[in-house]
Amino acid sequence: MIAACWPMPAHAQSPAWVDFSNFEYQPTQPAPKPGEITNPILPGMYPDPSILRVGGDFYLVNSTFAFYPGVPIFHSRDLIHWQQIGFVLSRPSQLKLDGLQVSQGIFAPTLRYHDGTFYMITTLIGGIGNFYVTAKNPAGPWSDPIPLPEINGIDPSFFFDDDGSAWIVHNGPPPDNKPLYDGHRAIWLFRFNTVSGKVEGRGRILVNGGVDIAKKPAWIEGPHLFHHEGFYYLIAAEGGTSVNHSEVVFRSKSIDGPFIPYEHNPILTQRDLDPNRTNPIADTGHADLVEDAAGRWWAVFLGVQPYAPDLYNTGRETFLLPVTWKDGWPIILPARQPVPGLVKVPPMPPSPHNSYNAPLVIDLLKQQLDPGSRPFEWESLRTPKSNWFHFDYTSGSISLAARPDDLTSRGNPSFIGRRQQDADFSTSVVVHLPSISVDAGLAAFQNEHTWFFLGIATTANQAPKLFIEQGTGTQAEPRKQVLASLNLPSGTTQVTLKITGQKGQISFWYQAGTAAWQPLVKDADATILSTAKAGGFVGTYLGPYARSQSAAH
Repeated sequence: MIAACWPMPAHAQSPAWVDFSNFEYQPTQPAPKPGEITNPILPGMYPDPSILRVGGDFYLVNSTFAFYPGVPIFHSRDLIHWQQIGFVLSRPSQLKLDGLQVSQGIFAPTLRYHDGTFYMITTLIGGIGNFYVTAKNPAGPWSDPIPLPEINGIDPSFFFDDDGSAWIVHNGPPPDNKPLYDGHRAIWLFRFNTVSGKVEGRGRILVNGGVDIAKKPAWIEGPHLFHHEGFYYLIAAEGGTSVNHSEVVFRSKSIDGPFIPYEHNPILTQRDLDPNRTNPIADTGHADLVEDAAGRWWAVFLGVQPYAPDLYNTGRETFLLPVTWKDGWPIILPARQPVPGLVKVPPMPPSPHNSYNAPLVIDLLKQQLDPGSRPFEWESLRTPKSNWFHFDYTSGSISLAARPDDLTSRGNPSFIGRRQQDADFSTSVVVHLPSISVDAGLAAFQNEHTWFFLGIATTANQAPKLFIEQGTGTQAEPRKQVLASLNLPSGTTQVTLKITGQKGQISFWYQAGTAAWQPLVKDADATILSTAKAGGFVGTYLGPYARSQSAAH
């Protein structure tokens, strides 16, 4: 375990703190069996994957937008079992997310290795723009950001050539910054000096528009370069991140181009399949390739698991498939074939990890952890300014300081969440009611104007009140409304809260003491948490939330 992502406080018995215990999240996706990859390999909001092999070790990173810490990094030895070993951006000095919308922040990191150093390059939307960090150990510590102001665009990726030269390829503006149609972008190339750590010279365009500019291809992005058997290969996403998403490939004999598109592009898409098919995987693209020690090639890419056409609450997830080479071109998946849920993997060295998709029960996290460390599943909204949460591994509890930052704000509310990883799920937590006026409970958060909060309002000398709030309004003007409420018995000291999801429906439950479970609201509309309705690029997070009542109205 790494050190804390920010200093943890000694849990002083301040009346502003609320204690939570017995947090549980129960997944429904199957765990992988020996020799099988279960897709997705990282369920829940793990988009824009980038993969790397160093010796017998594979490493993988993802986008995190305005969640903190940023850029989780995973390790595997068999491509089946993955374990998070840390965050790349784990210090406030590395990641300034103040005031950003949840779908701003960190876009499309790329992970590469060169001459004993790990490099992670990405874009901070709404912040410093493009930058990179370095480390000798992928678990950290990583350097502070090194800005790349010369790069105008997003999705930068390093390429270290066999001759020692280094390059950055990225999405940028079209020629003369004059788009011919909506979504007209280009792929650019810059030389990078590994000694000075800076870009050299002026960039040049490798691909204008996409595979065939006459067809007005939209949003060419997420580029990566590879050198294989005498050719330079450039892969990129095309078609946008929704139902028309795809992955395309070009190649050239020279790094300078010209890069010729594969005549049978795309090399990955699901847009040519029936959206009403059973258990669909859709919106696939934004891939990265890796070669294993035996010379086999693999692709990681993002996709979604809609429960109805274009409706999913889990965000964009990470999938993995073998790559086949045909006539000198890499093919991730032939046309009109669905992404398989199970993939056989040739024997590889055994992995030291279990499946990442496992139940998370805070009582089971009483591990041999370094003082001040934390389980990596948890993230907060934006960069913290103070020490407002604390894990107690002896008691298996989480403590949150009730602060005025609200879920509608672009601040740093006292919300610590983990990803919803399944269309059908159950999550619960015990809330220990304080003796002062606070609101505390369990939240399902998608963005500033789309969330649910199953909370308990406590007021001195009054019976606690159970309520459900819903985020409403727009990104520019987020609002909230109370869906239901009731008074709990006077003298109640703890309540177990539970949220259950069944695809497009969400239900809210409570249990006071040893009483039976009771619903407060059943089968509310959960489709509002879907990306299609909520907008942006993120999935739903679930977890404890506390606020001072000054923020309640």
